[in-house]
Amino acid sequence: MHLPDKSMAMVQTAKRELTRMDVAIPEIDEDSAIIRIEACGICGSDYEQFEGVLNTPMPVIPGHEPLGVIEKIGDRAARRWGVDMGDRVAVETMLACHHCATCLGGSYHLCDNRKIYSYIPLSEPPGLWGAYSQYMFVHGNSIVHKIDRSLAPGLAVMFNPLGAGFRWAVEMPGAGPGDTVVVLGPGQRGLASVIALRQAGVDRIIVTGLAADSEKLRLALHFGADEVIDVDNENPVHRVKELTQGRGADIVVDVSSYATKPVADALQMVRTGGQIILAGVKGYKPVDNFVSDLIVMKEIAIKGAIGVTSTGYRKAIALIESGTVDLSPMHTHDFDLQDAELAIRTLAREIEGQESIHSCLIPPM
Repeated sequence: MHLPDKSMAMVQTAKRELTRMDVAIPEIDEDSAIIRIEACGICGSDYEQFEGVLNTPMPVIPGHEPLGVIEKIGDRAARRWGVDMGDRVAVETMLACHHCATCLGGSYHLCDNRKIYSYIPLSEPPGLWGAYSQYMFVHGNSIVHKIDRSLAPGLAVMFNPLGAGFRWAVEMPGAGPGDTVVVLGPGQRGLASVIALRQAGVDRIIVTGLAADSEKLRLALHFGADEVIDVDNENPVHRVKELTQGRGADIVVDVSSYATKPVADALQMVRTGGQIILAGVKGYKPVDNFVSDLIVMKEIAIKGAIGVTSTGYRKAIALIESGTVDLSPMHTHDFDLQDAELAIRTLAREIEGQESIHSCLIPPM
């Protein structure tokens, strides 16, 4: 297929500044590919990148949740990935070397030489490293997953947050029947955690949020949460203890952003011998009232969670393709690619009267 010479992209050139540019579409080798972006998911880290708090190099093309159709692919890449021209693929965010000790030890998402789509600058050839673009370069070290082309792009692109729900809330703590799990934060990854936990057959799911999150908390109940807690009007620790007859939760998953109080609360609301998964980043702020003795005396296991691995993505894609769960209530907005700034500001509640849960950018054809 004949590709255009250039791809329209929204390039971050400074803090809170996205500039429309035409970026050259490169030639590929036997191990790489070019995809035409159908949709790029937007999440909290897009806002952090936009705000400049991630210290990513600039200029850079953001966008780390790419869904696209293969327009050009090298023969070795096609064989290795099991895909070909015209296939729709979800591209994993992390670019690992697959050769270092960490990769060989099974933790490729923590690769010693890791790169991340959306954070690789334009100055590093071939430049098209992000999905805020009509086309994107797919490096030979990428991991891609084929996904049904008949699905609406806004639904198919939910592979990323849903994959996080499966990995963070189910796989990492080993959640299953008999467990009570508290999810701190009802954003897209909190709701994805509820969906994944319900699929895993846990006994009870409790979700916390702010008063401003009333619609998200309603959706949490819709997707299978048993209880929701408005932390502005209820004490979440007391309420969790009440709901568990004083025992506490088996697992607490924190996916709240910026707020540090949920971390301190998690130590109080988890049961003796329980687990805490920390996946919500806080802008490197210290946590007030973090009582480490609670970890010792209760033998709490705390794990950090960054990114999604292939098992989580596969489970997410299988669920999306099955159609057994109607995910559409979680998807609130499709934005044109050139409206990327508006999409990010809407997610961050900077646009009055607009509540974004899951949204995506749709490039022009």
